[in-house]
Amino acid sequence: MPERADAARNRAKILAAAEELFTARSAADVTMEDIARAAGVGRGTLYRRYPDRAAIAVALLDEHERRLQESLLRGDPPLGPGASPGERLAAFYAAMVALLERHAHLVLGTEVGHSRFTTGAYGFWRTHVRVLAEAAGASDPDVLADVLLAPLAPELFLHQTARGVAPERITATLRELALRSL
Repeated sequence: MPERADAARNRAKILAAAEELFTARSAADVTMEDIARAAGVGRGTLYRRYPDRAAIAVALLDEHERRLQESLLRGDPPLGPGASPGERLAAFYAAMVALLERHAHLVLGTEVGHSRFTTGAYGFWRTHVRVLAEAAGASDPDVLADVLLAPLAPELFLHQTARGVAPERITATLRELALRSL
């Protein structure tokens, strides 16, 4: 059943307000009441769709990840089809670092520890990297896919940037890793 127009408007207002609040301060410091107030919706409307902040974080992250997934499948090279496996992995790394730079707080809220491996997005990223590894002739693309995704753990990104490592340095190093690995 298609989403009602008013429900779609409320969803968009809720997600926009939550993203703004989560960007301005730590997600842990944002209450559901804050989100409802900023979105201009009632608490009942908010809770009917999203039971907690984590559900909102997942929904926000899903929007951003879906756009990236679409680019991987149908976008222009090197992110999309048509480039070498190493170049595609380097472009994927750059896109993921940009995603982490903007939304690490959301990723951290949804992909911590073992839960990282059970998210739908990780499964998609893993399949993508595995296919690239296989195309490059890797001897064990299954193992290599997880190894090549490990540097994208949100905890590592936040640890590095908190130490003053610029995202550009992370991207450059990951590019070198991609080109040497595939």
